[in-house]
Amino acid sequence: MNEAELLLSVKGLSVFYDSIKALDDISFDVARGEIVTLIGANGAGKSTILRAVSGMVPYRGGITFAGKDLKDVPPDQIVATGIAHVPEGRGIFGNLTVLENLKLATWQRRDKAKIEADLEHVFEMFPRLRERRKQLGGMLSGGEQQMLAVGRAHMTDAQMLLLDEPSMGLSPVLVREIFKIIQEIHRAGKTILLVEQNANMSLHIASRGYVLETGRIVLSGTGKELTGNPKVNEAYLGG
Repeated sequence: MNEAELLLSVKGLSVFYDSIKALDDISFDVARGEIVTLIGANGAGKSTILRAVSGMVPYRGGITFAGKDLKDVPPDQIVATGIAHVPEGRGIFGNLTVLENLKLATWQRRDKAKIEADLEHVFEMFPRLRERRKQLGGMLSGGEQQMLAVGRAHMTDAQMLLLDEPSMGLSPVLVREIFKIIQEIHRAGKTILLVEQNANMSLHIASRGYVLETGRIVLSGTGKELTGNPKVNEAYLGG
């Protein structure tokens, strides 16, 4: 991978929670325009990687984004570099309307015409959000809240989205819808780092994937390679 292609680079990443090592010497790269997925059992360290990239936990090692060193950079400044994090649990503001949640994500932007265009794009992707734009976020269903969380990340105009368990708790129909939206956002030019329990669907749409076990990367490959790996199939795909 040459420098022009490289967007995110993680080198020797280790994270400790008190005396417990959550991540142990993790290294991987994400190129511009890729969907890269992280799979593994609960507690493997997948979400911790996203939190480290977005500046929410201290770490050892190095993380660079678009050539910028993110070490000790505050989370709000990391957002300004072009990274948007959709956390597990969605993190929407329940006391604000759908429209207010979406517009809040644009607080660092000054490009009013593009903000309006991006808002229209979100409503095209998620017609239900247009219908509920005056409704409080806390009154939405779980699926609608996930749509709002993804839409809000899109409104930041970020280059890269960090998506943490976007399908968690959703019905099979909504899971398929969310994955279609992820692909649509990707086609619109976003690079995506995806953490997912639904390994089958995430590997199906991924350029590449990494398998984590107890804080270490144990396997990597293209989505197709990992789907065809007997160990991955047995452990994560129900084979």
